[in-house]
Amino acid sequence: MNESPAARLQQLFEGHRLTPTQRRIAHSMVRRAADVPFLSSVELAELAGVSQPSVTRFAVALGFDGYPALRRHLREVAPAESEAGPDAYNEYQQAVYAEIENLRHLAELLADPSPVERAGRLLAASRPLPVLGLRAASSQARGFAYFAAKVHPDVRLLDEGGTMLADRIDAARRAGASALMCFALPRHPKEVVEALAYARSAGLTVVTVADSAFAPVAGHSDLLIPAAVGTGLAFDTACAPMLLGRVLLEAMCDDLPDAQARLEEFDARAAARGLFVE
Repeated sequence: MNESPAARLQQLFEGHRLTPTQRRIAHSMVRRAADVPFLSSVELAELAGVSQPSVTRFAVALGFDGYPALRRHLREVAPAESEAGPDAYNEYQQAVYAEIENLRHLAELLADPSPVERAGRLLAASRPLPVLGLRAASSQARGFAYFAAKVHPDVRLLDEGGTMLADRIDAARRAGASALMCFALPRHPKEVVEALAYARSAGLTVVTVADSAFAPVAGHSDLLIPAAVGTGLAFDTACAPMLLGRVLLEAMCDDLPDAQARLEEFDARAAARGLFVE
């Protein structure tokens, strides 16, 4: 399988110590991976919200003589256009194909299962398990918490911000929590970054699903696993983060010895209550 443009960019950035501004440029490039080889330095600067000299310094930090050399490299490694180019599809189809590309990138990332397996162990061992997700990420957090509660004895959903958020993190830590699961998607609320910093200061290990390895929450996460979002519609689409959440649930179940028994018990009770239409 050919690597996706986003996957090639991630590999290009790996191993480099980037400044916050440079991480912002990298994040923008990953989000527009297919277009980046054809953008000028001015266009990329506008896309990332930085200055044009910052783009030049970014290219040099990656080992190139300047941005033109970086762009030549990206064009050389870009795959040939398929017979049916992007213009052959309407905007709705393009959004679907972009999500398919995000899922392919996620599949490539999961070729090394060790980060997911480590996350599963951390989440399974935490009693209770707080799950954080605000604004755009609240639905991801709620879905994860809903299913996690079927196999984990104590899941605490944190999907509302405000002054009570730190109190709820404190309460989870006092009750014995050792890890916090976070879903962080754009636009990234400042409150999420602050909550993760607070959680780590309280002694929690933070596991994060974010749209990019260069997301603002990266510096406050002990283990971050990226899953890109689609940006072709008016509102971002998050199929890959949702699927990654289910993968993490599977890994967590592998480290919960009574997970299957809990599921069977739930099914028996649901049947007795006539909970679902068969």
